[in-house]
Amino acid sequence: MFKKILVGIDGSTGSFKAFDRALEMAKKSGAELHTVTVEELPRNPEVIGELIEEKELKNGVAKRAIIQLQEKADMKGVEVNSSIYAGHEVKTIIEFISAEGFDLLVVGFMGHSALYDRVMGSTCQSLVRLAPCSVLVVK
Repeated sequence: MFKKILVGIDGSTGSFKAFDRALEMAKKSGAELHTVTVEELPRNPEVIGELIEEKELKNGVAKRAIIQLQEKADMKGVEVNSSIYAGHEVKTIIEFISAEGFDLLVVGFMGHSALYDRVMGSTCQSLVRLAPCSVLVVK
């Protein structure tokens, strides 16, 4: 059974479904439950104000999602530890998994950028390919 579960949260319906599945698993098995949100910032901001504005906007979205998920976990009697990072989603999550020793990553099938994913390849596909642990993709 898994001992340390990480859920990727991007505020999408898919990531909330992934959290629900991971919450069930953690409740049944007594595993540690963690979430990670990675805020991907603009690559070429025109001015520093644009970067600050984008960061503040994404902080608000992430914090609201984490509060909502924390409430769900509290109702089930499961402790959840949440982390927010800025950076490239896949690279940051892979590094976090390796550093913290997670044995299961749970992700939603499709996040916010469905059109981009179809053109450039999905975050989900990259995580499945590169994660150093088991990955559960929730549809």
